[in-house]
Amino acid sequence: MSDRVLVVEDEAGIARVLQLELEHEGYTVGSAADGRTGYEMASSGDWELVLLDVMLPELNGIEVLRRLRQAGNPVPVILLTARDTVPDKVSGFEHGANDYITKPFAMEELLARVRNILRIFQQYPKESEGSDQIKVGDLTIELRTRKVYRKDIVIELTPREFELLVYLVENKNIEKSREDILSEVWGYDFIGETNLVDVYIRYLRQKLDKGYRHKLIHTVRGVGYMIKEPDA
Repeated sequence: MSDRVLVVEDEAGIARVLQLELEHEGYTVGSAADGRTGYEMASSGDWELVLLDVMLPELNGIEVLRRLRQAGNPVPVILLTARDTVPDKVSGFEHGANDYITKPFAMEELLARVRNILRIFQQYPKESEGSDQIKVGDLTIELRTRKVYRKDIVIELTPREFELLVYLVENKNIEKSREDILSEVWGYDFIGETNLVDVYIRYLRQKLDKGYRHKLIHTVRGVGYMIKEPDA
């Protein structure tokens, strides 16, 4: 059964091209031309991925995304937008986006990001066969439910923060450069914008390490970051 992708885009020409290209790649594609219809369709649970334009009639893309996440809908979302500054990208991620691509975009790049997001989300059930959890120290990650605990305290993470944390924990005690992190977590070369990694590491530290004597996330000077076992 092919992966199902919902395209929420009000520009008919762009929506049609996306549909044709995605179908050519073997995906099953649905479409919506406004935010309200897009939200209703995305809420159905019938999709593996949503391509969501930011500037939409009735409900803008950020509001659609906010409502989906508020309702607990974890469907992966790639935002499509003409705004490409780091603060704009971070804002999209903070609202629960899994990725972000700016218009105009090369179709090859968008398809690569689609494949990457689907790969990331589909690998969790495989990794969790026989075990639903990965741990480091007193931190527990439930892969299927995407819940995170430190001791008995629930830690709320955005989808991007969760993916970054899983990557670091799976590579615990291994130094990872910013470039490695961008390539593996974001899934492509985010040339010149490795400060995005610093931003998200700061978010994770605030949520995971603040108030704890033992810090999980460590800076590797001149390299990047790593998560250490307490006795490593």
